[in-house]
Amino acid sequence: MARTAPPAVPPPPGPPARGSLSLHRAYLRSPLGLLRLGQLALGAAFWVTVAAHKYEGAAHFALFAAVLVWLLTLALFGLSLLGRWALVPWLGSRWLLTNLVHDLALGVGLYAAATGIMGYKAEQKSYCNLPGYSQHCLYGAYLSASVCGGIAACLYLFSGLYCLSRRCRDQRDII
Repeated sequence: MARTAPPAVPPPPGPPARGSLSLHRAYLRSPLGLLRLGQLALGAAFWVTVAAHKYEGAAHFALFAAVLVWLLTLALFGLSLLGRWALVPWLGSRWLLTNLVHDLALGVGLYAAATGIMGYKAEQKSYCNLPGYSQHCLYGAYLSASVCGGIAACLYLFSGLYCLSRRCRDQRDII
């Protein structure tokens, strides 16, 4: 039996070699990077404040919304900081639009709802803020959470408007 020669076609190229991970410092100094840091800090303050105290009813949704948006923001921040958004299928090529939708739809929408819920709950507990009330009072926790949520919603609005302005000027990058 005669052996046949291997085909002359070279094998397909492998995946491109990944460079070392390094911080994308220009993103960290950009308005979007600074807004993301503020969103992460205030979002963590919101959900830690709610989770650290007794909560019931609609506060479960507020906590879910805050944690969901916070985790998605953390993912966007991490991928943008490392400059690895191209690794995200389908969304990586539309990273500015992804950030825009995240900020305006999820960030503003869910944080506004969570802030409203926590403000309503703070108003319900306002009686325990009176001098001489000796029971455990959740008014301060609910009020703190609603303030943090309101400021976070404003930061999401600002970052969404920043992304929208870049998109309207036909810029496709987040920096």
